[in-house]
Amino acid sequence: MQTIEVRFKGTRKGYFTWPEDAEPLRLQEGVVVQAERGQDYGRVTATGSLAQRKCGGCGTGACGPAESTAEDALKPVIRRATAEDTRSHLECRRSEEDVRRKVIERVRHHELVMKVSDTEWQWDRNKLTIYFTAEQRVDFRALVRDLASLFRTRIELRQIGVRDEAARLSGVGRCGREYCCSTWLTELSPVNLALAKDQHLSLNPSQISGGCGRLLCCLKYEHEFYVEARKRFPREGRTLQTALGAEKVIAVDIFRERVFLRSDEHGARIISLVQLRQEEAGAGSR
Repeated sequence: MQTIEVRFKGTRKGYFTWPEDAEPLRLQEGVVVQAERGQDYGRVTATGSLAQRKCGGCGTGACGPAESTAEDALKPVIRRATAEDTRSHLECRRSEEDVRRKVIERVRHHELVMKVSDTEWQWDRNKLTIYFTAEQRVDFRALVRDLASLFRTRIELRQIGVRDEAARLSGVGRCGREYCCSTWLTELSPVNLALAKDQHLSLNPSQISGGCGRLLCCLKYEHEFYVEARKRFPREGRTLQTALGAEKVIAVDIFRERVFLRSDEHGARIISLVQLRQEEAGAGSR
């Protein structure tokens, strides 16, 4: 059996099996898969060894390490999606905004402090998942009974964080591109303020925060480069012996390989890192 990665609405994905002797599935091809209770519709995003490796590192506990995966632990892909399957899937997606509005009305009726972010029908409509954010614990038992009576299906309320909400709903970042977390970023790893400090970025939250209100995920992309590059430069605030005597390091420019210096006698100046090292060597030999 071949391992298949299938992506559903938002960032939700799962791993399934497909017979080796069957016609191979193509990327982005629609498939109907076995869900927990019923059937669901998704699109193929990885197959074969790539899906096997990703499944081994998914951290869900569904399949464990790639080299010891028990294929029978994964549910099967039932079939390729037909045109009728795809139409049913699109009808589910189109109805979800209306469902979300009805859920919001019931939330207000029950006076619950929660924000309904999104709703998602299982393809066979045997389950309706409602995603929400809340700052505190919410007792939604009465709401679940109300919604189950209204929609005549199994209701699952799932609390998510603001970063997961942004990944699910998507949007355009300050760079002008779609959010990384909605497209290719597979894990939302922690981002702290130290990353911005190491890169000498503005600490104004409006300048370094994403659409979710948390620190930008992309602060991590170049952090290793900054840390390694700065090892070649003297620390800010350090006093060096140069050709002009004692000078204090005010700032460094790692991209232009320059150092900003200042002394009480000669004032401020900017020199290249190469020249600074030469002057330090000459001052040390005297």
